[in-house]
Order: sequence, then C-alpha cells, then structure tokens
Amino acid sequence: MVESFEKIPVQIFPAPKEGSLFAAAEIAALIKSKQSIGQTCVLGLATGSTPISLYRELVRLHKEEALSFHNVISFNLDEYYPLEQDAVQSYWSFMHQYLFDQIDIKPENIHIPSGEWPKDEIKKYCQDFENLVDAAGGIDLQVLGIGNNGHIGFNEPGSSIYSKTRLVTLENSTRMANAKNFQNISRVPRLAITAGISTIMKAKRIILLAWGMKAGIVAKAVEGNITEQVPASLLQTHNDCLFVVDAQAASELTRINYPWLTGEVEWTDRMIRKAVVNMSIKTRKPVLMLTNKDYNDYSLGDLLVEKGDAYEINLQVYYMLRDSITGWPGGKPNAVIPRHPERSEIQPKRCVIFSPHPDDDIISMGGTFMRLHDQGHEVHVAYQTSGNIAVTDEFVTRFLDFAVGFEELSGIDSSTSSAILDRARRFLESKKPREVDTDQIRQIKGLIRRCEARATCRYVGLKEEQIYFQNLPFYETGTIQKNPMGEKDVQITIALLRRLKPHQIYCAGDLADPHGTHKVCLDIIFESLKRIKDDGDEWIKDCWVWLYKGAWQEWDISEIEMAIPMSPDQVMKKRYGIFIHQSQKDMVPFQGDDSREFWQRAEERNANTANLYANLGLTKYAAMEAFVRWHY
Repeated sequence: MVESFEKIPVQIFPAPKEGSLFAAAEIAALIKSKQSIGQTCVLGLATGSTPISLYRELVRLHKEEALSFHNVISFNLDEYYPLEQDAVQSYWSFMHQYLFDQIDIKPENIHIPSGEWPKDEIKKYCQDFENLVDAAGGIDLQVLGIGNNGHIGFNEPGSSIYSKTRLVTLENSTRMANAKNFQNISRVPRLAITAGISTIMKAKRIILLAWGMKAGIVAKAVEGNITEQVPASLLQTHNDCLFVVDAQAASELTRINYPWLTGEVEWTDRMIRKAVVNMSIKTRKPVLMLTNKDYNDYSLGDLLVEKGDAYEINLQVYYMLRDSITGWPGGKPNAVIPRHPERSEIQPKRCVIFSPHPDDDIISMGGTFMRLHDQGHEVHVAYQTSGNIAVTDEFVTRFLDFAVGFEELSGIDSSTSSAILDRARRFLESKKPREVDTDQIRQIKGLIRRCEARATCRYVGLKEEQIYFQNLPFYETGTIQKNPMGEKDVQITIALLRRLKPHQIYCAGDLADPHGTHKVCLDIIFESLKRIKDDGDEWIKDCWVWLYKGAWQEWDISEIEMAIPMSPDQVMKKRYGIFIHQSQKDMVPFQGDDSREFWQRAEERNANTANLYANLGLTKYAAMEAFVRWHY
C-alpha cells in the first residue's frame, strides 16, 4: 500500500507536451459533451507561457479534427493595469494570438478583464465581470498556472480565500518573472486586475498546469498546509481539482523525491545513493559517519534489512560519489579505471559542445571546456542560436558608432555605416515595447554575440574552424516566443554531427530555461541522434552524450555522474571567459527572476556543488561542474 502525501491529485507527464495533450483532451471532451446536450461550455482560461502548448493543441484539434468552439463562453483570469487592449503585452493580445483568432469561438462569448477600465469605476466593472460569470452558469472548467510564489491568477500571497475580482498590486518577484514580455522591469505594470480566489474556487472543475522550475511551489501547494501565503494551497479545499505537471515540476513531491516514505521501493544503486545522500545532508553528517540509528530515524530501516549494516551501505555510496569525481572529462589516457565516468581507450577524443545561446558553453561548463582543450582533445563548439534578442538596443548604437569611428580613423568612406547608424537610432528611439527589430538590427545584434563567442573560443585556445554558428531557424522570430522544432533545424544538426563524428557530445539538459530555447535545442539534438542511430551510422556506437545544466539551476547531487573539480585559478579563468560576453553583463533583457549576473550564478552554483561533495565527506574543491550521461 503506497501512502500519498498529496492533498490534491497530481498527474505527472514526462514533458509539457504530453501534459498539454492530456489537458486539451479533457477540455475537448467537455466541449463535445456539452454540445451533445445543447448546452454552452464555460471555460476559465489562463495566460503566460505555461498554457501556450495547451492552446496550440486546442487549435490543432479545431483545424484537424473539427473541434468546434461555437458553444464555448470564455472568461480570462486577469490583465495588467493600466494597459491598452491592443498592446502586444496585453493578455487580450495574447489570447487572440494563441487561441481566439484561430478557432470559431463567437467574439461576443469572449470575456477578458480590461486594462483600460477607468480607475474610479474599477469596482463596478469587477462586479459586472463576476455577474457575467454567474449569468453564464459559472465556470465549468478553470485552467490555471502557478507562480513561483504560489500565486494563481494574480492573487499574490496573502490574498483572502474570500477575494473576488479586483485590482491588485503585483509583487516584485511576479513583475521580474514577467519582465521578459516588456523592455525592462520598469515597464512592467505594478497593478493588475484578477479574478479572486473565491471566483476561482466556484469553478466546477480546475486543472492547474505546471512545468519546469515550479517543483518547489508545486510540492508546497499540494503537500503543505493550507495557507493564504501560498494561494495555490487553497485549492486543497476544492472538490475537483487536478494538478497536471511534467517530471521536473514533480521532482520535489514526496513520492518522487523520497519514495521510500510512501511505501515499498526497489533499492537500485541509484535509489540507494539518493536516499543516503539525502539522509547525509539532513543529518549534516558525512556519508561514512551515518549509523544504523540514522537509517531507522530517517525511515530507511527497510534498506538496512535488505542490504545489511549501515557501514557497508555507506561505503557503497561513498565509492559512487568518489568515482563520479574526475579531472579527466575525456577519460584518463593510458589508464584502466573501471568506474571512471568516461572511457580511457579513445584518445584523443573529438568533442562537440552544443551551446543553445552564444555563452552557455562558458557559463555552464567553462572549466570542463578549457580542460578538454588543455588535455589535447579536439574540441568543437556549435552555437545553436544567434541569441540576438538578448542584446540591448544600446549595444547596437554603441557598436555602430564604433564602426563609423573606425572607418573615419582609417580613412575609409563612412557614409554607408553612418546612414545605417542614423536609421538604427531613429528606429530605436521610436521603438514600441516588444516591437520586433528590423532585420538589419537583428543581424547586428547576432553579429555582436558571434564576435563575443569567437573571442571566448580564442581565449580557450580553439581555432576558427572549430567554431560553428548554426543559427537554427526555429529561433529567428525576433520575439521571445519561438517556433517549434522544425525539419530544417534537425537537418542542420545531423549534417554537423555526420561531418564531425564525435566521441563526446555535451549539450544543455537544462529544461528550466524560462524561455524554452534550451528545451527546443535539446529536442533537436535528441531527434538528430535518433535518426542517425536508426540509419545505422557506425560512429554513433562510440559517441557518448553528457548533459550539463544552464544558468538557471544545477543537477541534484544524487544524479551527478561526472563532476569536474576546479581550482581557484580555474574559477577565475572561467570568470574572465564569461566577462568576454559584455553584451550579457550587468542588466540583460531576459534574466528571469534572478537578478544576479551570469558569472555570479555560475560561480555560486559550482561552489555549492563542491561544498555538497565536501559535506558528504569527499575532497574539498573550490568549485565543480556537473554532468549526467544521456543514453540513447
């Protein structure tokens, strides 16, 4: 009998796509069932990046499977205030772009709070909105997302369970998380109109979607105490609520993180390591100091029964941790080390580092990057996207100004570059928030990032022919929202892999990237490798794939299969490599809700990994970069 710690049902899917398909199927079934008895279907809809894949599937069902929305009445949860209805950041624009303009819903059946309501009449309009919901018969199914602070809609921590539709003040963390949709944090509205907790709770059924970095708050919402400080936890009192999450968002649930607490568990080596490492961290004891009493106190008595004395289990886990540490990411030449993370026999190795943006290589695995080159391996770097939208407008005029000055200094006719600079200044001075840059400006921004990436590779010691700029087409929309992976993206990647025939591939396994680019880049690599393997290419048999994490988070220490230690000097060398990316220093356009610079995130994360190993009883290093092997 498996004990559940979850006070709200949770359905876990491998990735957001599968979860979105499930939610879309539920909505479609409800719409059809209402149509069959001649009733309207009242949907409560959410905005933000989370439901985009859901809306895409609903659009597909409409276009390809004739799902009609003619009987649907929709009510959206919220809207920024004040904000013009047709502003590109408005949720009115969002909903029409991703859903309403592509389905047959009647315009008069669409209800979205307005950021243009007169402030002195907000209360009246909010009450009218509530009345419209009631007049429609109430919400049949409400779709929700969840904020990192637990907000649902824009009901921030502290919102009353009795709250109704109203004007609210947004927390700074919420504004930071939404800054990607505006030019900078200062342009994010401080107010919003939102349906209240009470309004949401009146829905007959609720489906909350959560992907990626939401693991911590998902666990609090479904397993923690009911508290207005975590608004989503109030959903525990609803009689028909379901959380639909991906594997990463589920990773801190007890049944995933501590399965031995929920019932019988299969004690694989990986599970033993996870359990013992967790116990070591909680007791603040090195692994080799854990006792039988500790095992019993931390609900691991079954492990003692199955595997014997604590001392033997401790040694097993200690050796696992010890053997994951290596200064030889490409394998140690002329050595036979059975438990070494990498093979020694192929020397030197051809290595390809895939970098989603033009700085992920140095930020995420700069120490390993340099060590591979210094140890004689043939290292190639493939920058998958241009990264052009992450360059501020000021950098464009700065570099164009330099180009004009350089030509004048060199006695070269600068009339063309001066004209480009004038056009750029005029455009940028009148540029509206989230307006797409001209093709020329995007090309200039991409050039800035290419120059920084090349300089980083030269700093490491690579030659020009070892650097590749793939400029994958899915990225080149000029906006935050990217296209899905396309055939051309896969073909470009297959061509490079077949040309290089690498023994090692490093790629970003960081699915917590707030803008999704890392995830698409990883999917492209996985699809390319699958096709190459299916085609029977011989070289693929000798190719190992190592996943690193990006700037947003690190692998859990119990998952790490290869940890590359770094000395203080190597940490500083990596920092200087990151500094080369000047367009990404200080305040960059899309930092997510972390205000630290990328070099600070990398150093703190790498130092934390090293400290965790030391606290577990292993050698103390200044920093460590971590990798997990992907098997295909």
